[in-house]
Amino acid sequence: MDGVYYEDENKRLRFQRLPPPTDGEVARVTACIVKKIQRLLERRGLGRRTDPGEADPLLREQPLLAELYSASVQGRIASGPGAGERLKGVKFEFEMESEGKKAGRCCADFLGYSLHAAVCIPGKARRQLENLCRYVARPAVATERLSRLPDGRVLYRLRHRWRDGTSHVIFDPLDLIGKLAALVPPPRFNLVRYHGTLAPSSRWRSSIVPMPPADGEESGSKNHTGCVLKKGKKDSQVKDDRVQKAGHPRNYSWAELLKRVFNFDVLRCGSCGGRMRILCAINPPPAIKKILDCLGLPSRPPPISPAALRSLQSLN
Repeated sequence: MDGVYYEDENKRLRFQRLPPPTDGEVARVTACIVKKIQRLLERRGLGRRTDPGEADPLLREQPLLAELYSASVQGRIASGPGAGERLKGVKFEFEMESEGKKAGRCCADFLGYSLHAAVCIPGKARRQLENLCRYVARPAVATERLSRLPDGRVLYRLRHRWRDGTSHVIFDPLDLIGKLAALVPPPRFNLVRYHGTLAPSSRWRSSIVPMPPADGEESGSKNHTGCVLKKGKKDSQVKDDRVQKAGHPRNYSWAELLKRVFNFDVLRCGSCGGRMRILCAINPPPAIKKILDCLGLPSRPPPISPAALRSLQSLN
């Protein structure tokens, strides 16, 4: 957020917008972050003077995954005959002059760490917010910039040339899969973390973050029989239910996951648009087969054709 929250004399939260940071402030914040990260690594036994094999649990429990991570961040080959070597790239000599290019405004580089604070998106700038969401949700590899060389290796064209003039990177197919595997986050690992007033333990979070709508508000005038807004329920009771249901459980239900991925709400009634409830979940396959046979629906999955090998000529 480009500002801070504070309490006024009436104990109401107010937002105070702050001016953009200067280049010197961004540099000082970057240096402070680097020092804190180094102290954190030293406390966890991952400093430069310690043996990572003794302190890193990932290296002990998943040595192959740790090797893929290490090779990925160092830009080296993880597997094959050239393991440990630098990635091979295609360079252009006339681009070498861009090596000494300095960081832009509100950007800082310090000991391999970079901080970018030059982008500011206003609250109602929907197009800029859309571009940011597209940037965050972009895939790991752009297939249109990926091609196969005659010797079987993979050539990837970079969107922006590196400072040394590299515009293309050459991968062995197995090493490319290893680079993609290093991008997969481990289980139960939070990729997005909130700090300050947006942190989960902040006492001001409930007053700043918008409350989720109550069940049945989006269904319009018609309400399903399974909706929370039952007959005889007062508005005050509905508000109390909304406060109680403000916190989201740790795990999402299958219905919520389907809606987030496929944008299809399976619990929305097709007749009235209200919310439906799950009355019973049937797990045994014999019971499911009997119900589908009784309803005249197919109870066997469609056959799957075996995978067929295709030659490289057909792939190209």
